[in-house]
Amino acid sequence: MIRSRLTSKSQTTIPQAVRATLGLQPGDEIGYVVENGQVILTRVSAAAEQDDPFATFSEWNSVADQHAYAGL
Repeated sequence: MIRSRLTSKSQTTIPQAVRATLGLQPGDEIGYVVENGQVILTRVSAAAEQDDPFATFSEWNSVADQHAYAGL
């Protein structure tokens, strides 16, 4: 298991082994999927955003919205 710590501002550094595995570079966007108390960290590609017909509706992308519409 690879570990990192949270700072007092709830920030962390993504360990080098994880950055290398995902091919992360400064400025890249990462995504989180939370399922059953576990988190999956992924690199978000620009193509994935372009394929999302709802990407322009960012004002409806709050945590509350994600919970409210998760089952749809």
